[in-house]
Amino acid sequence: MAHTLYVVGIGPGNPEYVVPRGLTLIKEAKVLVGSERALLDFAQPEQLTYPITGKLSALAEWIDIQLATSDVVVLVSGDTGYYSLLPYLKKKFPLAPIEVVPGISSMTFAFARIGEVWQDADLLSFHGRVPPESALRYEAGRKLGFLTDKEHNPATIAQILLDHGWPAATTAYACERLSYEDERIEQCSLEAMTGLAGFYHSVMIVIS
Repeated sequence: MAHTLYVVGIGPGNPEYVVPRGLTLIKEAKVLVGSERALLDFAQPEQLTYPITGKLSALAEWIDIQLATSDVVVLVSGDTGYYSLLPYLKKKFPLAPIEVVPGISSMTFAFARIGEVWQDADLLSFHGRVPPESALRYEAGRKLGFLTDKEHNPATIAQILLDHGWPAATTAYACERLSYEDERIEQCSLEAMTGLAGFYHSVMIVIS
């Protein structure tokens, strides 16, 4: 019988926000894959683990070996369907049974933290990519949510939006370490956010 590849979304990271089905799979896993931070938070001593470091070809080879004898649980931050490792795994293991357990995306968690709905927001990403120019245009009443990275942190994105005609007084939020004790959320104008340091892997929300 073929072994199953489980892809489990761990939400913003704090175990309190992982759905019960996901927690059960994680606790019962013999083989667990995830970022170093995720493994630190969730792995148990008896589990065989593999840290995701960015070398995806090596990761795929290792998972393939483990699937020959055991199920494999892969932890992905946020939600499995939102900029996660799922598309890569589906491509690499087209014949393997895959069960996907969704989590809370960092984007939806950030909107919840500031008490805003996101049903009318345009969700974009500067994490390892750049949105098209047309997606950055200013429009009164528009609401944006961004994933950020070290190259495009909230300060950089704020300047990009200002250069695209967004008013300097537009309200912006920078959110990092969501769900953890050292969670940090900064609210200010777009103009002020251009001077905000850090927040390299975070969520930025802009509300016009």
